[in-house]
Amino acid sequence: MTWCKVTAIVRGLALERVEQQLEQLGVPGVTVTQVRGFGEYRDFFRHDWTVGHARLELYVPQGDADRYVAAILEAARTGEPGDGIVTVAPVESVIRIRDGRRTPDEAAAGTT
Repeated sequence: MTWCKVTAIVRGLALERVEQQLEQLGVPGVTVTQVRGFGEYRDFFRHDWTVGHARLELYVPQGDADRYVAAILEAARTGEPGDGIVTVAPVESVIRIRDGRRTPDEAAAGTT
């Protein structure tokens, strides 16, 4: 099984809707961080132009990534600049800190 890291930066107001969508899909876990930054949309009333957003990070099997991305897009989209972005990146290894266990495909392949 190959893993992916899905990272989404969404409006803070969309966070609850996104979390609910992911929960309904049975997401195995998610990390949420409050972040500031700017891209296409800037807050010209702030000295640094930054806007508050939420960053979600999910580590999921590659075969499930598209459905989680679709759920995030559906829940977070308003159609206005500043809705955010979603990225999907391959993950070389997932290792549980508690017991050092690696993802199942690495254990079967005998990699360390």
